[in-house]
Amino acid sequence: MQASPSDRPVLRLSGISKSFPGVRALSGVSLELYPGEVTALIGENGAGKSTMVKILTGIYQPEEGVIEVDGMPATFPTASAAAEAGVTAIHQETVLFDELSVAENIFLGHAPRGRFGLIDRAAMVAQARALLARIGADLDPMIPLKELGIANKHLVAIARALSIEARVVVMDEPTAALSFKEIEELYELVERLKAEGKAILFISHKFDEIFRIADRWTVFRDGELVGAGLMAEVDEGQLVQMMVGRPVDQIFPPRHHALGAPVLTVAGYCHPTEFEDINFTLHKGEILGFYGLVGAGRSEFMQALFGITKPSKGACRIDDHIAVIRSTAEAIGQGIVYVPEDRGRQGTVKGLPIYQNVTLPSLARTSRHGFLRLAREFALAREYTERLDLRAASLDQDVGLLSGGNQQKVVIAKWLATKPRVIILDEPTKGIDIGSKAAVHEFMAELAAEGLAVIMVSSEIPEVLGMSDRVIVMREGRMVAEFDRATMSPEALVRAAAGIGERVAA
Repeated sequence: MQASPSDRPVLRLSGISKSFPGVRALSGVSLELYPGEVTALIGENGAGKSTMVKILTGIYQPEEGVIEVDGMPATFPTASAAAEAGVTAIHQETVLFDELSVAENIFLGHAPRGRFGLIDRAAMVAQARALLARIGADLDPMIPLKELGIANKHLVAIARALSIEARVVVMDEPTAALSFKEIEELYELVERLKAEGKAILFISHKFDEIFRIADRWTVFRDGELVGAGLMAEVDEGQLVQMMVGRPVDQIFPPRHHALGAPVLTVAGYCHPTEFEDINFTLHKGEILGFYGLVGAGRSEFMQALFGITKPSKGACRIDDHIAVIRSTAEAIGQGIVYVPEDRGRQGTVKGLPIYQNVTLPSLARTSRHGFLRLAREFALAREYTERLDLRAASLDQDVGLLSGGNQQKVVIAKWLATKPRVIILDEPTKGIDIGSKAAVHEFMAELAAEGLAVIMVSSEIPEVLGMSDRVIVMREGRMVAEFDRATMSPEALVRAAAGIGERVAA
């Protein structure tokens, strides 16, 4: 028999705020989760959803606000404390251990014990088998987790949640890597959890999923609560408007120059698992935006274009000649450079000073007869860091000691020093403060005015609208829409990215 939804939330968060250097991730938000119901947490990339999940599960602690369990104040100083309060999360990428068995993963940290405090493996396997049967999972508790596919790993994660008698289950993009059949099975499992009285927080960018399984909705935008209510009382259009309906509160640099001749033409780029049939032409002086939601395949395509990974088929043309790109060195040689989203791990070399980070790809220009010329290194680094208004004590400073915004400027300076034809900027202002964002935007506009062709991958709709001459929207590895300045709008981008409506061409 299905548990009756309660009028009182099992978990309530009120006035929750959380900040990171240069970024206000959450500002006074609230969230209520009810037993026997699914609450959909909706918002763009960067809206604060992941930060809220980490607060719910004890990974982050809020700076302000109150957490209540059954109406009583509670704190989650650790992940263990959250689990003891009955809160567990099932992530898009399951946080389990491949080398352990299914049963060991289910009972990790709280295995049944027998005499002398030793783990009772027979009891553990028997209880694991009972939990798997409870959710309809036909899995052998003894097999190593690494032998399972993603869908079955999700089932193990759910069985683990049941093993600790979780009252709140957070599902963060759980269907991102599942087949249609596996998604249907997950929906059935959600209904079972509801019937057992579990409160479920469901995070998804797919509106068809949200309207199919959610009972309530909560929308975050820019780290703030926009609204909450019952799914029966809202439609897709209203949710889209709430997701993107903010005013564009950033001033973007004016851009009035005419576009030049084609510089880069991509035809039929495909990858076995990440993207398919990517086609576009990029012009001199153009900023071409790529928009999409998590898992759309944008970064994966850009990495293939830069030679980090190899496409299974497709052709690339620079000006009037075919460009063969089998490595990053060949991409750089063709005039294509890539500023990655993860500047900390992929863009900079911590421990090295700023000037060496900037000149690293340009050693041929700063050396003579195999010996580096320090004066030339400093001159080259100074030229490009000054153009980007880098704020640092000196060019000798360890790049790891810079703020996020200044690290981003170092990465951009590094690639501009190679004098590229095409620069790919993947989330160029992610995690940096408003002042640094303005500096990066201004410099992007200057580069385009000077004739550089720019590809900008961004999840921030104001940035996409404010900086792009054209926007290509990707969803599930495919181009699904293309807009020019006359046709792009927040609603149009979100509808295309979320699969609401048909393909639109400018």
